[in-house]
Amino acid sequence: MSPLQFEAAHAPAWAELEALLDRAEGKRGTDKRNLLARIRQPADRSWNGERLAGLYRAVCEHLALAQSRAYPVHVTHRLEALTQRAHRLIYRRSAWGMKGLARLALVEFPQSVRAHGGYLLFATLLFVVPALAMAVAVWFDPGFILHLVAAAQVQQFDAMYGDSADAIGRRRDADSDWQMFGFYIMHNIGLGFQCFAGGIFAGVGSAFFLIFNGLFLGALSAYLISSGHAENFLSFVITHGAFELTAIVLAGAAGLRLGHAWLAPGQLTRLEAVKLGAREAVVVIYGVIGMLLIAAAVEAFWSSARWVAPQVKYGVGGACWILVLAYLRWQGRPAPATAATAATATNSPERANAG
Repeated sequence: MSPLQFEAAHAPAWAELEALLDRAEGKRGTDKRNLLARIRQPADRSWNGERLAGLYRAVCEHLALAQSRAYPVHVTHRLEALTQRAHRLIYRRSAWGMKGLARLALVEFPQSVRAHGGYLLFATLLFVVPALAMAVAVWFDPGFILHLVAAAQVQQFDAMYGDSADAIGRRRDADSDWQMFGFYIMHNIGLGFQCFAGGIFAGVGSAFFLIFNGLFLGALSAYLISSGHAENFLSFVITHGAFELTAIVLAGAAGLRLGHAWLAPGQLTRLEAVKLGAREAVVVIYGVIGMLLIAAAVEAFWSSARWVAPQVKYGVGGACWILVLAYLRWQGRPAPATAATAATATNSPERANAG
């Protein structure tokens, strides 16, 4: 492909990215400082962050291709300027205040989750399918759990979720809810880190931990339910599971993103592709850490409480599942009116010819 053909093929994407960047940076007569302060507020969703991130990834590949083919300097300079501007906007570091954390929670995290939709679907299948298969096997043969868990650990589960337990789900050597809170934090963060960091090994590590945790959940659930501990177990896991299980799958999806970058770097080198994948996935990991901390608090102070009726826990747990799924599905999306305005502005001839 000649340089002219290359420019003609990709110029619309470059122009669109320039238009989005101009708008986000407050170009064309708008006060830059005021607009930047405005768009960083969670309530302002008029700019399409998901589209900008996608264009940024594409232009990074275009830049690598232009450099490897020694295209004219004006082409590489334009692409370098575009990628630098987009990188500053997407990965700006001024956000570590309350407003920045609010934007991360209300806009950037759910948007990033949806941008990883394909990886999330694959991670969900790797977790859910083994869980269902193991649950069926243990349901028909409770002793099958011993293929995955030692007999001593099975006895511990019986004690933790039995009717004689003072607080369901709590280990016998734990003296207080606060002690369990610390244990759950370490345990949950460890699981999330395994699922994410394992992705560096071509995604195999993330896939392994997703499958293993799915098998463990399926085996434990079927064994305790078939052993007569259904109410104690289900009322214990339903609320914090909305945060913990979702976070584990999200961490695995982020790890699969790393693995895919290593296996299929495209026009980038493997190192560049993994770096880019890590920058994109890190927003998901920030959210995963927050969800795991919430799960630890709920598990320690709510899930194990005997004074709360199981029916109340079922109701609260069901509401939490609905809220978590709705949050990831719809939170951070532009309002219909502002989305239409943004699309019109982006596609107008004046904006397309900007820059």
